[in-house]
Amino acid sequence: MISRYTLPEMASLWSDENRFATWLKVEIAACEARAKRGEIPLKAVAVIKKKARFDVARIDEIEARVNHDVIAFLTNVAENVGEESKYIHVGLTSSDILDTSLACQMKQAGLLIRERLKGVADLLREMAPRYKDAVCMGRTHGVHAEPTVFGLKLAVWYTETVRNLRRLDAAIDDIAVGKLSGAVGNFVNTDPEVEEYVCKKLGLKAAEVSTQVVQRDRHAHFLAVIAIIGGTIEKIATEIRGLQKTEVLELEESFAREQKGSSAMPHKKNPITCERLAGLARVLRGNALAALENIALWHERDITHSSVERVIIPDSTILAHYMLVKLHSVLRDMKIDTGRMRRNVELTRGLIFSQRVLLALTEKMPGREEAYKLVQDLAMKSWDRGADFKKLVKSSVEVKKFLKSKEIDSLFDIAYYTRRADEIIDRAIQ
Repeated sequence: MISRYTLPEMASLWSDENRFATWLKVEIAACEARAKRGEIPLKAVAVIKKKARFDVARIDEIEARVNHDVIAFLTNVAENVGEESKYIHVGLTSSDILDTSLACQMKQAGLLIRERLKGVADLLREMAPRYKDAVCMGRTHGVHAEPTVFGLKLAVWYTETVRNLRRLDAAIDDIAVGKLSGAVGNFVNTDPEVEEYVCKKLGLKAAEVSTQVVQRDRHAHFLAVIAIIGGTIEKIATEIRGLQKTEVLELEESFAREQKGSSAMPHKKNPITCERLAGLARVLRGNALAALENIALWHERDITHSSVERVIIPDSTILAHYMLVKLHSVLRDMKIDTGRMRRNVELTRGLIFSQRVLLALTEKMPGREEAYKLVQDLAMKSWDRGADFKKLVKSSVEVKKFLKSKEIDSLFDIAYYTRRADEIIDRAIQ
């Protein structure tokens, strides 16, 4: 089951209020660490913890003058703390606070996304065996290939979602890294023990080595995984859209009683949510590309990455979270027409059994090429004339030389194609 938290929880994670609150946590933790080392008075830390607070509007007002967000924040905090504020941010640089705080937020965002992703995985795992006997048409290039079962589609989506969970776990671990190593990462004014203490308290690891910033390959990895999750969502949504075409109509998004599909055509029921998901996946991929561009910075740092990340990281995490919520509801509520699936299998009048006929003839004819030409000629007649393929095979003089009527009948058994569905699905969801 998916826990009952709401979408605003993810959005609030990226609010100004939470951003500054996280900055303050980092600053206070740094003061605690320095006090443990005897570098600042314990009484000063007590005062800081008691009085430290901020006002977003006041920070904005100061930033309008100084044009520096961290300085504006520190100035506002100092206004509230008073004399003891001189111990705040000593030996640190802005990126120590920004990157460590960002790691906290990205870790939290990743965990919120993970919970929604796990909810989708659990739903698919439950659905797959339920449709292990739902015979449907397997299609390659959009053309009927051979029969399969709908449960196998669901099992494929499930296993890919499980892989995404593993990728996300790795990306969360990779991004959960802070640094308080100073202006160029060499701990000139802050001991590594301070960094170790702060990161441990915030649930992060300390970077093994850093410049003025945490290296951006970590952020690129995180957003690339988010984009891959978006790709899986798009893949599922695209399949549902394809199977909702009027000519196919094996799946349908749920359609509310008072919902309208078109301003012009009252009959329309469109897969609008799946189309929305497919479109938003493009945004996630674009943001991942921007994150890759952020890896290369000048020397020990520049800020070309900063403005980009203020957009792409909140947007990608909020979008991925939203998309998983919507995908879960689509999968849970969609109409699955197993009868239509079976009827679509029969549309091509037995052509889907051509490989079985080919294999049977190959065993008895002099060569595979001759067998292939014979079966293809019969298949093309069936395509062009709309004739029953089995009847054409049974009436072929050439085929009769090698196969008896009962042998031909046995080749047109649909259960042959679905006999291992249970085994495959069990293997996938174990």
